[in-house]
Amino acid sequence: MKKTTYIYKGITRVSSLLLLLFSVFIISCNGQQKEKNSRTSLKDIPLQKTDSPKNEYNSPFLQPEINVPISEFVRRIFQDKSGNLWFGTNGDGVARYNGKSLDYFSVNEGFGGVAVRGIIEDNDGNIWFGTERGLTKYDGNSFENFTEKDGLNNDNIWSLFIDSKGIIWIGSLEGINLFDGEKFSSFTVPEAKPDYNRGVTSAKIIHSIMEDSKGSMWFGTNAGAYFYDGKSLVNLSEKDGLCNNAVNDILEDKNGNIWFATHYAGVCFWDGKSFTKIATKERENSTEVWSLFEDTSGQIWFPIESFGVYRYDSTTAINFNENDGLKSGAIQCIFEDNEGKIWLGGYMGLFRFDGTSFYSVSQNGILKE
Repeated sequence: MKKTTYIYKGITRVSSLLLLLFSVFIISCNGQQKEKNSRTSLKDIPLQKTDSPKNEYNSPFLQPEINVPISEFVRRIFQDKSGNLWFGTNGDGVARYNGKSLDYFSVNEGFGGVAVRGIIEDNDGNIWFGTERGLTKYDGNSFENFTEKDGLNNDNIWSLFIDSKGIIWIGSLEGINLFDGEKFSSFTVPEAKPDYNRGVTSAKIIHSIMEDSKGSMWFGTNAGAYFYDGKSLVNLSEKDGLCNNAVNDILEDKNGNIWFATHYAGVCFWDGKSFTKIATKERENSTEVWSLFEDTSGQIWFPIESFGVYRYDSTTAINFNENDGLKSGAIQCIFEDNEGKIWLGGYMGLFRFDGTSFYSVSQNGILKE
């Protein structure tokens, strides 16, 4: 198998981090990157407050670029076994925060693509990325890129998952590939009607892949959800009570309920017998939900386009929006790190939640206005 390998030689962006929280809460920030040779520090370093007309604090590094987000759109957040945070963007490749600095990897550094739709880590500590140009492996020193030439059914990857056996499942515009580290194989899911209202679409696109606690694999498609128990493939759709057939994400919670984020009718969950829809603000034309996340306390988080994010505690869905400091109405991913900090990514970059309010995270670090 012919693969493309690049050695990363340390092309990064530099800038020192930043800002002091006005209160006792230390939060992190939002950001976008344009220059190719800079590095950003996001470490929570207390700085002296000044008379800045826009910010409540300042530092030698907080000059005109203070409000530059790490990327215009952050769509994936992941933390590896070493504690590094990875931020997958929609046009700037991926950024890695090691606790002190923020390094960018894109096509100029050998990274496979510019839009990151999936990030996972295997048992050997390799980080894998699904992009619009194929599958990329990072071993800590170099990038290895896999494309249709190596056996992928399509380079345009939309979902990525590694199962309990170490097999990588890859969902693309042309269905599902499995990768065992040596070769690619195919897994067939029935075709669905393409949804041209969503921009990029096809009859075989796989939006989400998940393995439940019983070892069954789940797939989000335009025809509802499918689950495979190793023997048979079963479809769950609107006729079974699913809130909407356009499934963007699937999650199993700690109680074994299966949750579905849909593109047109919000969120619902399945207890194995029936579906329950979560009451949220909705628009007449559609209620888009792109992702689901369960925090360590068992609360379910999900964003709704134009309405901020929700946190569901098994009885009540609490809405957070711009009134709580969340500037973006287009959040796409939510993540909790090893320290219990909640991060959010979407349009306008990266955000952090301190338990009460949301703050933007810029290339310079914590930003409170």
